[in-house]
Amino acid sequence: MDVTIATIGASAGAISVARVFLGQTTDFHIAPLDFPGFGSIPAYVVLGFLLGFLGVLYNRAILSALAFSAKLTMIRVEWRAGLIGAAIAVLTWFLPGLVGGGDGITQQTLSGNAAFSTLVAAFLLRFVIGPVSYAARTPGGLFAPLLTIGSQSGLFFGILWCRWFNAYGLQPREFALLGMAAFFGAAVRSPITGIILIVELTGSSN
Repeated sequence: MDVTIATIGASAGAISVARVFLGQTTDFHIAPLDFPGFGSIPAYVVLGFLLGFLGVLYNRAILSALAFSAKLTMIRVEWRAGLIGAAIAVLTWFLPGLVGGGDGITQQTLSGNAAFSTLVAAFLLRFVIGPVSYAARTPGGLFAPLLTIGSQSGLFFGILWCRWFNAYGLQPREFALLGMAAFFGAAVRSPITGIILIVELTGSSN
């Protein structure tokens, strides 16, 4: 209980300080969206099922990468981390916009400006380098990469759905927003937390 109270207090203090210096802005900016009608529910249900399976696949990819890294006992963990870092550095040299935490990619995806071919390539690349980077066993995280992959997969699905089945005026960027919450909820197994986080990060509750 003491740790929980201290964590909540530290979080509240950090948010207050951040608001003073950074202002009352959201982490991601998305144009206002209409409240979804009943006609959009089938599309959202299909997206939820698909991203549920995708979340399981991503978790298995992370566990597989960790297991493979653990088998490399002849290589010190520092060297393993260094090799992975060097590989990502080479990738950064050629594709600087596709590496890092992913906030920039997520913002572009939420804006709906990503080209279809570029979106597919970026999604596949991020899906691979996320587990590989995590397997380096160095300080890092999964939160931002989860949001990036979720938004990309949601937009990818939204483009296809709106092209083939859209009879209710849905917009692909709506699916990008939903994809963030669905994929995060599937991977972390905390759907309510995912919904609250995405509402807070985007300021979009519709």
